[in-house]
Amino acid sequence: MTDASPVLGLLLDVDGPIASPISRSIAIPSIARDLVELANGGIPIAFNTGRSDAFIRAEVLPQLLAAGLDADARVWAICEKGSVVVRITPAGFGEIDVDASLAVPAAYGDAIRELVRTSYDDVVFFDETKRAMVSVEQRLDVSAEQFSARRDAFDFDAAAQLTAHGLGYEWGDTIVTDASGAVPFRIDPTIISTDIESVKLGKDLGASKFLALLEADGAALPLSWRTLGDSRTDYAMADWLHEQGHDVVHVDVRPADGVPETPYPVRHHSTLIHDDAGALYLGAWVGMLRGDVDDDGTVE
Repeated sequence: MTDASPVLGLLLDVDGPIASPISRSIAIPSIARDLVELANGGIPIAFNTGRSDAFIRAEVLPQLLAAGLDADARVWAICEKGSVVVRITPAGFGEIDVDASLAVPAAYGDAIRELVRTSYDDVVFFDETKRAMVSVEQRLDVSAEQFSARRDAFDFDAAAQLTAHGLGYEWGDTIVTDASGAVPFRIDPTIISTDIESVKLGKDLGASKFLALLEADGAALPLSWRTLGDSRTDYAMADWLHEQGHDVVHVDVRPADGVPETPYPVRHHSTLIHDDAGALYLGAWVGMLRGDVDDDGTVE
């Protein structure tokens, strides 16, 4: 490692660009190899994800260790959209830091667990590994079509439980305040899940925490940033970095959702999506690290 500013810093969503949304695992071997080459070459990396630390421990950590992660690599998992932080080292996980102030009330989580058990366990499971969020996820034996056909009904019932517990929330265009007039929570549907979470959580929070972690670690900040995601909410990483004056490019591996106008460049592949596109861009960033290419803008 060197004290010089690295050429890149990476903030990476996990589901979609790194882990297959079908298998929910790292299915392309080059992804872990390239991540480790980047990290070992001085590129700071954060998995900025809605996933739990347990998911990263089970599905991401073993592949990084098998690929030979170095002791001085700067890699973190920023989980549950900024509420859980842990460093990844060759010894495994460091100490897990949980911001309990961002947690959904336990009684509400209990109600959603029971709702799933009685009405929705044929399409989703309750994610017992979440520490701050409440999440249900599409079962692996259920098709995307079956899940999407039931998701709105689940979200409606989840909203009703928020109301029953006196909790204010936002859900799409719906805004419901609590007794104090506050809106502390949101319902956030994704292509494979629904998350109920604090409105303070988000990929922008994860980005801000990552820069604070690097500064606390005494690391020189990167010259440029790449953010990688598969949904519109992932743009918040690049939004925050740009607002703070950093050079950033966002890569969208599922542009079918629509690519918004942004004050920074947005890249996507013309045909590849999800982890196929993620693998391609990781390979391009390895080329930038090695000095084989100057930029990833020619990736098509």
